[in-house]
Amino acid sequence: MKLLHTSDLHLGIRLGEYSLIEDQEYILNSIVRLAEAEAVDGVIIAGDIYDRSVPSAEAVALFDDFITNINGLGIRAFIISGNHDSSERVACGASLMAKSGVHISPVFGGVEECVSLQDEYGEVRIHLLPFIKPAYVRRFFECPDELSYTDALRQVICGMNIDKGVRNVILTHQFVTGASRSESEDISVGGCDNVDASVYADFDYVAMGHIHSPQCCGDEHINYSGTPLKYSFSEVNDIKSVTVVELLEKGSLTVRRIPLAPRRDLKVIKGSYAELTSRSYYEGTSLTDDYIGVCLTDEEDVVDAISKLRIIYKNIVKLWYSNSKTDIIGFVDMPEDTLSKSPYDMFEEFYRARNGADMSRSQAEYIRRAIEKVWEGNDETD
Repeated sequence: MKLLHTSDLHLGIRLGEYSLIEDQEYILNSIVRLAEAEAVDGVIIAGDIYDRSVPSAEAVALFDDFITNINGLGIRAFIISGNHDSSERVACGASLMAKSGVHISPVFGGVEECVSLQDEYGEVRIHLLPFIKPAYVRRFFECPDELSYTDALRQVICGMNIDKGVRNVILTHQFVTGASRSESEDISVGGCDNVDASVYADFDYVAMGHIHSPQCCGDEHINYSGTPLKYSFSEVNDIKSVTVVELLEKGSLTVRRIPLAPRRDLKVIKGSYAELTSRSYYEGTSLTDDYIGVCLTDEEDVVDAISKLRIIYKNIVKLWYSNSKTDIIGFVDMPEDTLSKSPYDMFEEFYRARNGADMSRSQAEYIRRAIEKVWEGNDETD
């Protein structure tokens, strides 16, 4: 069974003031061609189809064309909603489309959607689990009030009654502890959305979405495909790709990445204004059509720099300075363990420092519920 794994399309996203619809159309067409050339049995899209829960008409039309083209090749599609999607909107018409080989996760109702396939090695079960929060899980299971993301996922997966004698693939859209994030992702304070990789122990392949840089999480069977395009300057050095996984007999699989070539790349150029506007510099580059971040090293601000530079580099997304002044201002002394603390622990420390005493039991309970409402509430997006 050969599957092409991608995720986090974020259709409709903007890069600064620029719409990326044309770039996204180009890369989706590239993925269709790769799926055909690789003769895959299915295409996996592991969440965040759209950048917003209410996507634009052109984003919806683009995704419709993409899925239609995949289906036209006789290739099945397996799709889940992510934290940026409206699960209700994504799931609309899912039962009807399943008859044509397009399988979409329904709104989470306590049970995941499962599709059974056959190949020469036997059965492969594809489990479609959309993005979930602990608050979603508490609606359908008997759970404690304080439920971590790991415990929530473990509760759901334990309820799947997985047949370990066959090959199992899960599509899931969560943050596995230890994965490397980028600036274009939603960040939760204190890592409260972390999921321990051990919850996925019974699956032969875990098709992850949510993290934008392609990576494995400890083992190649737990894999983030990453975004097909660069959506932040923290990703400029990423090689965007799709992941192709081949499941052979039980316990045997191969995973490889196929690079994607964008219509326009995202790059950073750095130097003084004089250097970047010199003919010898810009004529020796191929940057004039790419999306550009400009880092100026001049000690004094250049008047109307971005407008002047756009005469040469027309797609400038962002401009900033790096010099002796900004290096001092930009330095922040943050305790090493800050990001490992939960939001509640950080507030508790703040309260104790300000008041010289611990919170009362009622105050502590109030704060816990307030944090839960913010981070695990019934909203469609993070």
